[in-house]
Amino acid sequence: MYIPLMGFNNFMVYYWMSRYLESTWFIWVSQMNHIPMHIDYDKNKDWVSTQLHATCNVNQSLFNDWFTGHLNFQIEHHLFPTMPRHNYWKAAPLVKALCDKHGIEYKSKTLLRAFVDILNSLKESGEHWLEAYLHG
Repeated sequence: MYIPLMGFNNFMVYYWMSRYLESTWFIWVSQMNHIPMHIDYDKNKDWVSTQLHATCNVNQSLFNDWFTGHLNFQIEHHLFPTMPRHNYWKAAPLVKALCDKHGIEYKSKTLLRAFVDILNSLKESGEHWLEAYLHG
C-alpha cells in the first residue's frame, strides 16, 4: 500500500526504521521489569510468591502508563495475564493489600531506576562473559 506513495526504496527505509524503533522500545519496556530481578531455582514457593519475586512494577504515571502500554504493572500482568492491561491499575491496590497481609514484598521503582537497572544488569552479564572468555 505504501510502495506506490513512497517508492520501494523509501518504503524499505521506513519499514526497517520503524521495526528498529519498535523492537528497541519493546526490549526496554519488557525487560525493565524482568532482567534486574534475582531469580533462583524453584524454592518450592507458591505460584503467587514466585510471580512477585520474579518481577516488579514501574511507578504509575500518565507517561509511564502510555509509554509502557500499562506494562509498568508487570506484577499484575503476571498474576492476571488475560486481564485487559488498562485495568491493571485497579487490581494493584488489591495485590498490594494481599502482599502486606502475607508479608510478601511488592516491588515498584521509578522509570529511570528501571532503565539504570537494565544497564547494570547488562554490565554485570558482560563482566561474567568476559571473565569466562579470558580465563575459561
